[in-house]
Amino acid sequence: MNENLFASFITPTMMGLPIVVLIIMFPSMLFPSTGRLVNNRLVSIQQWLIRMTTKQMMTIHSKKGQTWTLMLISLIMFIGSTNLLGLLPHSFTPTTQLSMNLGMAIPLWAGTVILGFRHKTKASLAHFLPQGTPLPLIPMLIIIETISLFIQPMALAVRLTANITAGHLLIHLIGGATLALMSISMTTAFITFIILILLTVLEFAVALIQAYVFTLLVSLYLHDNT
Repeated sequence: MNENLFASFITPTMMGLPIVVLIIMFPSMLFPSTGRLVNNRLVSIQQWLIRMTTKQMMTIHSKKGQTWTLMLISLIMFIGSTNLLGLLPHSFTPTTQLSMNLGMAIPLWAGTVILGFRHKTKASLAHFLPQGTPLPLIPMLIIIETISLFIQPMALAVRLTANITAGHLLIHLIGGATLALMSISMTTAFITFIILILLTVLEFAVALIQAYVFTLLVSLYLHDNT
């Protein structure tokens, strides 16, 4: 058993310096690229997945919104690969850190909001006050809509952090229980081990789904402001 349940979520250091920058840069090295005329199977699958995700996510956007395609596709690839790498034993998952997720969510959200106020000023301001609002409720609704606007990046970051952290904690707890039960009852330990395998498969799906959800919500914010 570890001395601290949250020890795996502490940012690793080397010679007293955090190495999270190197960890964040590492996923980009795993994506294959080739300069040959004919791609291999891995590159072909990668390009097919990128085209399918781009088509599904960007068809609703105008030409102005489609200029964000490269950024959004890079974002989903980065979050997805980082989440998957965090499932490896003795690895560190940067997306379990709220500070990093806020660092991704706030600039992207701010970019969409600024874009909306720049190109659709009247429509953006109209979101703060629904049509037909009674006069006494106008100040209260403006305050509520303003809070809901500023809470969007926080919701993006907390959703990603909570889902990835909860899954890692469950794997850690069930793995520790499996080791403890091996000396008590092998049958119970085997059942717990099967549950651990199923949970790990589920976490692989959650890692990709959360990357898609994060990017899709940013895409929807962009769609509302372009």
